[in-house]
Amino acid sequence: MPVSIGEKIQLNIDKIVYGGEGLGYYNDFAIFVPMSVPGDKVEIEIISKKKNYARGIITKLLEAGAERIDNERISFEDFHGCDFGMLNYEAQLKYKQELVRDVMEKIGGVKDVEILPIVGSDEIYNYRNKVIEPFAYGKNHEIITGMFQKRSHDVFQVKENMLSSKLSNKVINKAKEILNNEKRISVYNEIEHRGILRHIMTRTNSYNEAMVVLVVNLKKVTKDVEEFLSKLYNQVEEIKSVYVSLNTEKTNFALGKTMVHLFGEKTIKEEISGIHFNISPSSFFQINLGQTKKLYNIGISYFDNIKDKYIIDAFSGTGTIGMMLSKEAHKVYSIEIVKSAVEDGMKTAKENNIENMEFIIGDVNKEIEKLMSSGKKVDSIIFDPPRKGIEEKTLRDLTNHKIDEIVYISCNPSTFARDSKILIEEGYKLEKIQPVDMFPQTVQIEVVGKFSLIKS
Repeated sequence: MPVSIGEKIQLNIDKIVYGGEGLGYYNDFAIFVPMSVPGDKVEIEIISKKKNYARGIITKLLEAGAERIDNERISFEDFHGCDFGMLNYEAQLKYKQELVRDVMEKIGGVKDVEILPIVGSDEIYNYRNKVIEPFAYGKNHEIITGMFQKRSHDVFQVKENMLSSKLSNKVINKAKEILNNEKRISVYNEIEHRGILRHIMTRTNSYNEAMVVLVVNLKKVTKDVEEFLSKLYNQVEEIKSVYVSLNTEKTNFALGKTMVHLFGEKTIKEEISGIHFNISPSSFFQINLGQTKKLYNIGISYFDNIKDKYIIDAFSGTGTIGMMLSKEAHKVYSIEIVKSAVEDGMKTAKENNIENMEFIIGDVNKEIEKLMSSGKKVDSIIFDPPRKGIEEKTLRDLTNHKIDEIVYISCNPSTFARDSKILIEEGYKLEKIQPVDMFPQTVQIEVVGKFSLIKS
């Protein structure tokens, strides 16, 4: 056997593979190493093993690859849970570009499509406008928040999270200060299903305003919880909205089904392309505003012509893209399954005097077919699905309706590649792909693809 679990070996890292891990070979046996960089010489401990490969974690950095930013920090926790944080930014962009090409060839079977140079981010730190941190007890029974250690539910804490907006860090640190000074509210224990404090969520905007959502294991808001949030609200002037999320279920999903508004406004606002959007606790809104503007502008530019068209905005969230399209389109059908997001979108449309949008609450995969089978005119579709992509039946059924052009925004190149293969089989040409780095310091990549129906 080449290696065994618990064994320590020395390894040279040859390259980075899809998923962001480094790959090296030990006696021709493949070993994947998180947080490693091509050119690294490392001592690793084998933590898992399969028939054809193993995985190890770095215990010592013997020689650093040229693209590594820090020779002292080697762990997932050292880089605040960022799986690309050990790479300089130019290298991050280079590998993301390569990973998109690799996955398009291996999963999509696409080799001749134009993949444009990746669009980098102006801000590579403190760009996250939505942050959810779990509560835990630290040393001396201190209340902490942070991130889960890799492959565990043990929480580790950092003072200033390098991805969270500076305002989010300020709000969360002040919340912990108040909680630890008073010691009146217990922390939730997921194993015993006891305790109160589960998560704290912040949403921030470009106006330096914050929304706070405290997630608690309670059926109603108690006096202690309300008094704590009142102090937080009054001590941090940037907080404009405060909610409590009641979540008594045994679940890994953070937010509960019941949301109680306590203080301030019910939404905070954000502006894109002159449109002011309402954001509530459960609204979907991209977490990197600067890159979001670039991403959506790219997607919209991929339409041959918008003027007077009937366009479906599928998986629309709060309707951001649809409202941008509505400036020139004849009509936009905005389809989204999350009711609160649709309600935010309808409110935003009304406030911005947008009258050529129809909001549809429901499963995109069902509502698209229902809409087009009803005989309503549809010229183009823009998709922005979750990571799992689009159902195969939905894509294959599109062929029956001869939609001329499809713009596909994806947060998961693997499912984008899979769905591209289906659309190509059904008579579409994938004209170009634009990678966009929405999430610096992480392996995540967004892509925008343009598909055109091949006319017989």
